[in-house]
Amino acid sequence: MRAVLITQTAVVPTVTEVPDPACPPGGVVVDVAATGVCRSDWHAWMGHDPVELPHVPGHELVGTIREVGEGVTRWRVGDRVTTPFVCGCGVCAWCLAGESQVCPDQTQPGFTGWGSFAERVALHAADHNLVALPDAIGDIEAAALGCRFATAYRAVAQHGAAGEGHWVAVHGAGGVGLSALLVAKALGAQVVAVDVAPASLALATDLGADVVVDGSGQTPAQVGAAVTEVTGGGAHVSLDAYGSPPTATGSVLSLRRRGRHVQAGLLLGDQATPPLPMDRVVGWELSIHGTHGLAAADYPAMLDLVAGRIDLARLVGAVVPLEDAPDALAGLGSPPAHPGVTVVRP
Repeated sequence: MRAVLITQTAVVPTVTEVPDPACPPGGVVVDVAATGVCRSDWHAWMGHDPVELPHVPGHELVGTIREVGEGVTRWRVGDRVTTPFVCGCGVCAWCLAGESQVCPDQTQPGFTGWGSFAERVALHAADHNLVALPDAIGDIEAAALGCRFATAYRAVAQHGAAGEGHWVAVHGAGGVGLSALLVAKALGAQVVAVDVAPASLALATDLGADVVVDGSGQTPAQVGAAVTEVTGGGAHVSLDAYGSPPTATGSVLSLRRRGRHVQAGLLLGDQATPPLPMDRVVGWELSIHGTHGLAAADYPAMLDLVAGRIDLARLVGAVVPLEDAPDALAGLGSPPAHPGVTVVRP
């Protein structure tokens, strides 16, 4: 099959022929119809989140089942499915409690194994992890669900508990941030979006942001003060959707008393331990939450929110063939040429 193959970190990968994936026991092989290009893939390519090389990235996928492994009972060849980027083992205490996103024996396509920047991908523990897609959600839109929309849904709806009368601050108007904006608006909240790229701020406005803040050239304290002013005292929920010490700090400083900060963007390597303002956290009784995707058991509630209330197509900035996926991946280290989610059609 054709796939994007990383052979060296931080060197633009190539599209080449690689062996077809083997179908694991209890798993499936899926023909990939579409897959998102995510900043998490960029972190792996850069070596911030090390993977074994050579490697095929990609974890936001939709497709049809090509092969079913021994022991699978819920799925058949030809079923159209997606999956969380964290695939739980299905048998541990966390998985049995519906918390597969923190399974200690998890697998992740595109990280623990070869991923979906390819014509086919193998997925583990299919009965536990696969999600059937309604016909109303097309392949491109389903790829936009991916890890970013699912992560944003858990961050805003579950960890943040956002709703009517709340202000939600979104720091970083990329795939996660724009998804968080749409989720927050669907839940009845008001949203302030912070970014440094004019095109991203313009798209956030088009998607319904009540206020946008240009964070270019501003310190985290200045960003926090700007958000506090426009929200009349600070956000109830603030989300670092980018992943950097300044955006994490700015997010915490954007909160009102007893507010909730959710860390969705990855902080890796020498950025893994940012100096957050813990004096503010203690004095104002702020809550800090990590968020790591969404378990398959929670997908029905997310899809119910999407149905009739969120147009996923508006998240998509570009659709490219597999040949253009390497450049799209490398481009995630710079301000985007196309705001929104880039989707690859293998």
